[in-house]
Amino acid sequence: MKLNISVIIPVYNASLYLRKAVNSALQLDDVKEVILAEDHSTDDSLSLCEQLVSENSKIKLYQHPDKGNHGAGATRNLGIENASSEYIAFLDADDYYLPNRFDTEKEIFKDSKVEGVFGALGVEYLSEKGKAEFQEKFKNNDLTTVQYQAEGNDIFDGLLGLSTKIFGSFFHLNTLTVRRSSLIKYNLFFNKDLRVHQDSDFIIKLAYHCHLKTGIIDKAIAIRGVHDDNRITKIKLYSKKYNERQFLLWKSLFEWSKTQKLDSDAKERIYLQHKAFDLSQRDNFNKILALLITVFKNPAILKTKYRFTYLNKYEAS
Repeated sequence: MKLNISVIIPVYNASLYLRKAVNSALQLDDVKEVILAEDHSTDDSLSLCEQLVSENSKIKLYQHPDKGNHGAGATRNLGIENASSEYIAFLDADDYYLPNRFDTEKEIFKDSKVEGVFGALGVEYLSEKGKAEFQEKFKNNDLTTVQYQAEGNDIFDGLLGLSTKIFGSFFHLNTLTVRRSSLIKYNLFFNKDLRVHQDSDFIIKLAYHCHLKTGIIDKAIAIRGVHDDNRITKIKLYSKKYNERQFLLWKSLFEWSKTQKLDSDAKERIYLQHKAFDLSQRDNFNKILALLITVFKNPAILKTKYRFTYLNKYEAS
């Protein structure tokens, strides 16, 4: 079985890495087109995109109608809207695919009920500074993956931490392949108002609406390039900025959950995560007072993953 895939690459100031990313997708027989969605870069990324388009007819270039900068979410949406293939895959401009990227998908998508497949993401250190920052934040976690094979509702529950055993981290968009028809059917696009964590927001909503299945989870099918400018490593865990960004993520999911027919456990988990990061925005006295009131009303707030941030008197800035 040969797949028909559009690979969407959001491009912003990625001229050092973009050619390698594009070539890693073009080498795969299942890739019909590579969509470069350019987001008003300030380096020479746009001119490189134009050069790449001139070199290969499979490469398409799109920009926002106003040629402005709209963030990764809106830029991935631009790619989805212009994709022409049956399947969609994503790739960050400073990352790349491995030759086994779509090996499992060929078999799994023979089952018509499966709407998306994901696997494991490895890492390549492109600078010593980037390596130090990444390892400080993520320790020795060089493989972004989940802990066991799963599909359907078990993936949604696992991502929310509702499983009886630890499912693992969020899977990375670089490893996701999804039917475009499913995205259109459920109106699944990235939240353009989230400048960060729009991928996590999208993944949880996708796991609820679509029947996902794990693919290769014990070895990498794509590689994250870690360098000096990775945004993921710049914000310290449980710092003020980290909590602010997590709050916006869970606020988005909370608003979405109110319009969906989620079961009570899922609704409560999303509410509690939203409430937890809402509390984390308060100053220390108000935070403690608000926490005590919240605990009195709903003691389950103390079971959230981030409970220990609420009383942290010396949060990093």
